[in-house]
Amino acid sequence: MKFHTLLLCLIVSQIGFAQLNSNKLVLLFAGDIMGHDTQIEAAYDSKTNTYNYNKCFDYIKDELAYGDIAIANLEVTLAGEPYKGYPQFSSPKELAISAKNAGFKVFVSANNHACDSHKKGILKTIETLDELGIKRCGTYKDSVDFAKNYPLIINQNGFKLAILNYTYGTNGIKIPIGTIVNHIDTSQIASHIIQAKAHQPDQIIVFLHWGDEYQTTPSTSQVALKNFLRSKGIEIIIGSHPHVLQPMEWNRNINENYLVAYSLGNFLSGQRTAPRDGAAILRIELTKDNQHTVITDAKYLLTYVLNPFIDGKRQFVIIPVSRAENDVNFTPPGGWGWGRMADFALEAREILGNNTNVSDLVYLPK
Repeated sequence: MKFHTLLLCLIVSQIGFAQLNSNKLVLLFAGDIMGHDTQIEAAYDSKTNTYNYNKCFDYIKDELAYGDIAIANLEVTLAGEPYKGYPQFSSPKELAISAKNAGFKVFVSANNHACDSHKKGILKTIETLDELGIKRCGTYKDSVDFAKNYPLIINQNGFKLAILNYTYGTNGIKIPIGTIVNHIDTSQIASHIIQAKAHQPDQIIVFLHWGDEYQTTPSTSQVALKNFLRSKGIEIIIGSHPHVLQPMEWNRNINENYLVAYSLGNFLSGQRTAPRDGAAILRIELTKDNQHTVITDAKYLLTYVLNPFIDGKRQFVIIPVSRAENDVNFTPPGGWGWGRMADFALEAREILGNNTNVSDLVYLPK
């Protein structure tokens, strides 16, 4: 009996994103959540005149459940009607509701689309996230809201995290008077890091909307900014904006232990051309020992946005690639794109073959 119990524990410890001990914290970082016109159309039910995005997340919920905190870049505003996609996004709040129901607890919102719906969009997005109980970081109603909520402090499993978030710009749209969208400014970031350290967090995580769109390698400015953050002691850096995957680096030796993910790609979007039709969830395990918190594991799980026919219309469904590849009991929705997912997996693994110490998380069926 003891042997069988031990064997079961060993098996469970290797399955997917397995739950961990109380001195460990599992963080899941997803890429961009977007809201193109085709996505809005797919979510609309003409019979009830309502929107529902649950189908998008039906196949990824199990993976998200194996993390303590799941965070994504919300690259739309929730400004209300009229709903619209590119180039100035305003999605139904049901997008955030379905993402929360799937397991997301935190959204970062400082990105180049933060001002798409101007002041109304910034305020309504914040109000909606607060109403839904989703923690948020990067945009603020005013200086009072900023002072109260920045940095974002998260307490989970005995860990304290401080989260900072910045964007390179807002597509030329001026930030509405009174509101705040955090811009990449090294002097300001340095000041915010000092403020974050005053909270005595176990880790400070910096999210950056940076780099060049559709480029699968980091730019020189990304590398320079990463080096700047490292000089300030930052050990976890998560990037977005390119809408494609870029390599991840986990540098661990006797002198340092830090991780940077330059771009995690499109977690949910209407962009269909390669290689914009997929992403990766980055899984980081933190371990606390004698008040020291370090990264003890880092892996990625590829995700692909399948575009099948469901109920007579095209849908956008996030598929965990490794589970689709390895679980004989996995039954995906049919339709266009299933063969393309295999090509995406090859392309993504070629890009992430340049990773440092961050490997592919292979799904092991239960």
